[in-house]
Amino acid sequence: MNTVAVVDYGMGNLRSVVKALEHAAPAGTRVLLTDHPADILEADRVVFPGQGAARDCMQALDQRGLSGVLRETALTRPFLGICMGMQVLMDHSEENGGTECLGIVPGRVRWFGVDLTDAGGERLKIPHMGWNQVHQVHAHPLWAGIEQDSRFYFVHSYYVEPAALQVVAGTTDYGMPFTAAIAKDYIFAIQCHPEKSAATGLTLLRNFMHWTGGV
Repeated sequence: MNTVAVVDYGMGNLRSVVKALEHAAPAGTRVLLTDHPADILEADRVVFPGQGAARDCMQALDQRGLSGVLRETALTRPFLGICMGMQVLMDHSEENGGTECLGIVPGRVRWFGVDLTDAGGERLKIPHMGWNQVHQVHAHPLWAGIEQDSRFYFVHSYYVEPAALQVVAGTTDYGMPFTAAIAKDYIFAIQCHPEKSAATGLTLLRNFMHWTGGV
């Protein structure tokens, strides 16, 4: 049986993620919400959703013995990071005065700041919350069947800044362009919430269920 492990590090209600994955999964797929390292290491695919603060996330991962597990699985099987699950893949976050992250994808996480304005000069609210377009920078199996500049649902105050532009798979504009999705080998990670993004998000999750890694 094909198993998808959804990483549960004790922060946030992940029911909507599990339900969306179950809806998108092919018949015979097991979607397992777990914080057990062995379950994650044995899974065929890993989904790492998240919310909250980067420091709290990293502390929870370390306490559960999951940091090393995520570093291993992200390099060896299809791995989907969602929201905070994307941000802590980086080396370092500006949040909480500075937090060391997993260091799987070189780069840092930055705060939007207080001076964001739209094209008309109106100040934009932080967090960036609601529907916004994602522009696909290059083709990827997880974009299959998703129209260019489709809208996804976002809730975040920080954004990732990868060290290498080659890993940027999608961008979004909120007073400035920022990286909304990254892709590298077995990793695909996205800042928005596909489980809250209606049919478009379900298409992305369905693509993940059939993806074997790479482009």
